[in-house]
Amino acid sequence: MASDAMNRKSVLVTGGAARLGAAVVETFARAGWQVFCHYARSQDLAEALAARLRSEGLQVVPVHGDLSSDEGCQALIAAVGQHTSRLDALVNNASAFEPDSADDFDAAAAGRQLQVNLMAPLSLSKWMAQRLVPEGAPDPACIVHILDQKVFNLNPDYFSYTVSKLALERAVSLQAQALAPAIRVCGVAPGLMYVSGPQSNDNFTWASQANLLRRPVDPLDVARTCLFLAATHGITGSTLSVDNGQHLVPLPRDIMFVVDDLLKGKTT
Repeated sequence: MASDAMNRKSVLVTGGAARLGAAVVETFARAGWQVFCHYARSQDLAEALAARLRSEGLQVVPVHGDLSSDEGCQALIAAVGQHTSRLDALVNNASAFEPDSADDFDAAAAGRQLQVNLMAPLSLSKWMAQRLVPEGAPDPACIVHILDQKVFNLNPDYFSYTVSKLALERAVSLQAQALAPAIRVCGVAPGLMYVSGPQSNDNFTWASQANLLRRPVDPLDVARTCLFLAATHGITGSTLSVDNGQHLVPLPRDIMFVVDDLLKGKTT
């Protein structure tokens, strides 16, 4: 048992308490990893998820962290460091998603999204590299950035969110070059998995089929892809789209708004 604990790999999943983050936490835990489930405000959800998985003998530790500053990111890595001397993987899943456009751009509102979606993943990557990736490890650690199929299928909606994800997608290659050979860096670009923001259930039913496979993206497919990248030591600097081919279906606006217009047309 002591040998198992020493050989167990560890991963930090940001925004791990709910939705995709919870799927990633559970997928890694069931694969035998020690999982640090980060939360900001969802303490009850994080603790309930951890308790459920621990009741099955899995290793999940909830950790609070404030991603609104570099200092908060440093503190989160330090909190993880109280439990382990090495972090084998980091999944940057936490995200802010607020509607705006280029013509109503607000710097303060955009800054909040850029901080969570771009600056925090870069800060966490830096502190992980400095504090929790010892030199001379037999295998490289891995950072996985959760992106969005929108980075390959542009439309002008959710302007600041899209800009932040575009920048993070470009950072995959840059970080892969800068952090090698000790750390690999990869991206995962999901399609539509959940009802988001003001979207109705009816809208989601239609919108989630606007891809080549005509069905919603399964969050477990995205979570398994994160695990695959973390465990496959020959991949770095690459982004995988897990979107049922949605990035190959170009639209002039975000799919939610396209479907809204179609549904309005049906009732008039």
